[in-house]
Amino acid sequence: MKLTDTKLRTLSEPGKHSDGLGLYLEVTKAGGRYWRMKYRFAGKEKRLAFGVYPDVSLKAAREAAGKARKLLQDHQDPGEARKEQKARAVHENRNTFEAVALDWLTHQSARWEPITMGRIRASLENDIFPTLGSRPMAVLKARDVMEAVKAVETRGAADQAGRVLQRVKAIYRWAVTHERIESNPMLDLVPSEILKPRTVQHRAALAEKELPEFMRRLASYDGSPSIVLGLRMLMLTACRPGEVRGARWAEIDHAAALWTIPAERMKMREEHRVPLSRQALDVLDKMEAISGGRELVFPSLYYPSKPLSENTFNSALARMGYKSIATAHGFRALFSTVANEHGWNPDVIERQLAHREQNEIRAAYHRTTYIADRTKLMQWWADSLDAAAPGHA
Repeated sequence: MKLTDTKLRTLSEPGKHSDGLGLYLEVTKAGGRYWRMKYRFAGKEKRLAFGVYPDVSLKAAREAAGKARKLLQDHQDPGEARKEQKARAVHENRNTFEAVALDWLTHQSARWEPITMGRIRASLENDIFPTLGSRPMAVLKARDVMEAVKAVETRGAADQAGRVLQRVKAIYRWAVTHERIESNPMLDLVPSEILKPRTVQHRAALAEKELPEFMRRLASYDGSPSIVLGLRMLMLTACRPGEVRGARWAEIDHAAALWTIPAERMKMREEHRVPLSRQALDVLDKMEAISGGRELVFPSLYYPSKPLSENTFNSALARMGYKSIATAHGFRALFSTVANEHGWNPDVIERQLAHREQNEIRAAYHRTTYIADRTKLMQWWADSLDAAAPGHA
């Protein structure tokens, strides 16, 4: 005979009181009333506990028993399924987004400079952890991340929103690989489908027709010779400003006309060999008289053990009248544009700019074969700059 709510309210006799299909209420001598279910799996008799009456009602106990019987029909042990569910819940509660993200940062730390690590961590602490950090990673939905990223965009930081989204997706990929979550719900999040389209602002750069006037102003600039020569080195090598500012004499092979920048100083963390034109070697000869006894080719004017400051070149360009017109980094764009327009091999140009080739086979080919082509290219470029200079015949 099945149990009823009326009977349960007055039931006090110790023993097992069946509700049918294995479900029963066990009343102890001390007055405790516990829901149980008896079942058999793989030939063994087993028990499931569903809680205490009246905290767990008759209806709730029957529903729990029904779910257990459904598992049995699917050839699953409901007791083991419950253990797995509890273990999964503990695992998920330990693996909050913030906990996994911090482990991801630690894993990546050897790949990044401290300043890069600090910037990435700060973006997560400011834009993701406050809303999503304490939640189990496995329960977050794509919409949760999308809303957090769009909030960054709404405050006017569109670039940051894109970077944060890419970092969150990278954390999820890492989490799946390291079995912190079972699947990645962020795979279909595409920045262009979430964030508004925006106009890319390129760094200000000169046009080829502006070169003669720029070379005239550079020749007459009355600033420190180190800064003038540093700007010339930027133009002659098409390297990044930080690579030029941090140049060491130990990296220069004057006899081979080659400057080898070690991987740790390169943006892409790959060694970069820079062919030196006659004009670039002349710049180094002049700098040797200024800093030849020091480690750095272009040391700070005030702290010789440190390189020229990050803003030195752009400040000089501003004093020359090129504020918002040209930047130190923009010389790379000038070189690329002019070289491409004059028919040089785009692969050679890209390799000179130390842009990463995504195809690994092509990347290996570029590293081994393009030094001769780049040597010719950089001498042509230096001669072109000379041709634009005042007084050139």
